[in-house]
Amino acid sequence: MRPIAHVAGGGRGAGVGPLVLASIIWGTTGTAQAVSHVHASSPVLGAARLLAGSTALAVFARKSGRGAARAAIAWPRQRRWVLSAGIATAVYQAAFFAAVTRTGVALGTLLALGSAPIFCGLLARLLIGERVPPSWATATACAVIGSGLLLLPGAQRSADVLGIALSLLAGACYALYTVSAKRLLGSGAAPLGILVATTGTGAAILLPVLIAGAGELASGAGLLLVGWLGLIATAAGYALFVRGLAVVPSGTAGTLSLAEPLTATLLGTVVLSERWSPSAAGGAALLAIGLVLTASGSQAQRPAQEPA
Repeated sequence: MRPIAHVAGGGRGAGVGPLVLASIIWGTTGTAQAVSHVHASSPVLGAARLLAGSTALAVFARKSGRGAARAAIAWPRQRRWVLSAGIATAVYQAAFFAAVTRTGVALGTLLALGSAPIFCGLLARLLIGERVPPSWATATACAVIGSGLLLLPGAQRSADVLGIALSLLAGACYALYTVSAKRLLGSGAAPLGILVATTGTGAAILLPVLIAGAGELASGAGLLLVGWLGLIATAAGYALFVRGLAVVPSGTAGTLSLAEPLTATLLGTVVLSERWSPSAAGGAALLAIGLVLTASGSQAQRPAQEPA
């Protein structure tokens, strides 16, 4: 099989930048929700984000002449991957926004994306037979220990059990989307077509929720929030993510997603005045170490091969 790098135009190192930038953009979503003072329910907000993002991607695909969403869905062997990615992104939206509402932006994002590398590595191995790179175990260990430090007594004012569970569910959904999209890329599906198909599926799943609660976003602040979440955090963020995923293994992509909770931590501290104990700061530092280790390992590795 030919290397994905030849198709995408670069080796694994070329995929690190887009993945990190996508994660930084995604790290703004919780803070954007908090500063907007828009009191929409998590499912409604997630549904609006997906609908706006998938619509923008579909319009771009049509204008650029590179839309391949229907081709991706039509392939009998790939329908399940499109569906699993669509379900994962739909559930992620509702779980993530509910989690950060209950736990705070920084902690909710750290738990969700701190757990994502573990889920990514396991699911990639189980579902598509992908080997994890050597740096994955070390970086993942940093993520686990860092997340544990964040949950020590005194790290936060209170620990919301349901919020923690929702964060972990969001992390698992992030991983399922990553592995499903990686499988679609390995089968030759066009990246833009994958995005249109998967985000469109997620939007369709949540559409009844949006119809029922659209009034919650009927304000200037609500429209601005949806615009940021849909056009920037979804359309642009997912485009960067899939571009990087084309040349980086799923487990590595999951670890690079640690840039998202680090961004959320910084924004939560600076913008929202969320306070952190020394143990929480140590946990964030370990997450940063895991990110650096993964990025360094990706730069040094040879181009990725298509999954079997």
